[in-house]
Amino acid sequence: MPFRNTERFLVECLHSIQSQSCADWELLAVDDGSDDRSREIVKQAAGQDDRIRLLDNQGIGIIPALRTAYGSSKGAFITRMDSDDVMASRRLALMADQLRQHGPGHLALGQVRYFSDRGISAGYARYERWLNRLTASGRNFAEIYKECVVPSPCWMVARPDLEACGAFKPDRYPEDYDLCFRFYRQGLCCLPSDQVLHHWRDYDTRTSRNSEHYAQNYFLELKTHYFLELDRDARRPLVVWGAGFKGKKIARLLKVRDVAFSWVCDNPRKIGKKIYGETMRHFTYTGSLEHAQSVVTVANEEAQAAIRAYLEQQGSREGSDYFFFC
Repeated sequence: MPFRNTERFLVECLHSIQSQSCADWELLAVDDGSDDRSREIVKQAAGQDDRIRLLDNQGIGIIPALRTAYGSSKGAFITRMDSDDVMASRRLALMADQLRQHGPGHLALGQVRYFSDRGISAGYARYERWLNRLTASGRNFAEIYKECVVPSPCWMVARPDLEACGAFKPDRYPEDYDLCFRFYRQGLCCLPSDQVLHHWRDYDTRTSRNSEHYAQNYFLELKTHYFLELDRDARRPLVVWGAGFKGKKIARLLKVRDVAFSWVCDNPRKIGKKIYGETMRHFTYTGSLEHAQSVVTVANEEAQAAIRAYLEQQGSREGSDYFFFC
């Protein structure tokens, strides 16, 4: 658990960990340069509970802090916690029991609930519903290119499986989404859960709202990187749908990597024009391409439904022939 200047929330967070129905755990709490009372709070807790260890970050930032904690850990199962959140009381017990029952090659997950003093925005509420729907069925990786499908502070995995995925070694942000892709690459099986095991706090100064490492361009670069590595079939034509911000960013990333693609949309003001040297075509152009793969960057939900229906009518299947990137 990395922490930096979360004194307002640490007592509640630590209490939720110490109140777990499972008593056999260790907490590696890594101070990432706090200048408030956070360190003092953790130090006091560690003095009263020898399952809590206070460590200094061996670098700067979340990734080095995670490496620092992992390097000092001894547990057979590894999970992550955020210092401003709250664990449900049975979280550790339920996740560990699932992993013991199913054995190696599995990833234990839990459903999440956002909470905030000011209420939750429509965007966060939509993300929560989407994420929990996936977690209920264990089909999280089916929509991995849309958004991070594994809640960063609500997973558990056996140490050998985490090692096989590269643990916290890569210096690639957003680090939670990168690890999610590496779970996917390793072929780990997500275990379904219908239990809310983590309460995710939203507030103005939380890291994911303010750090440049969680800006949209980082997400798009990560998606493109792993798509080309894991799901792109270079023998097939590639189509990019949409010419908004995300479509243009994906197009630039593909061109930098010398990946050929066709670009389609339904905007009459753009069709026939060239952007970055590529001619925009009407989406029906895809019908002339044999066995194409499509990357859909259109965010509007009604438009997504229409695109899905069109592609399914053409015999395409999500996850092999087309991929939603938003």
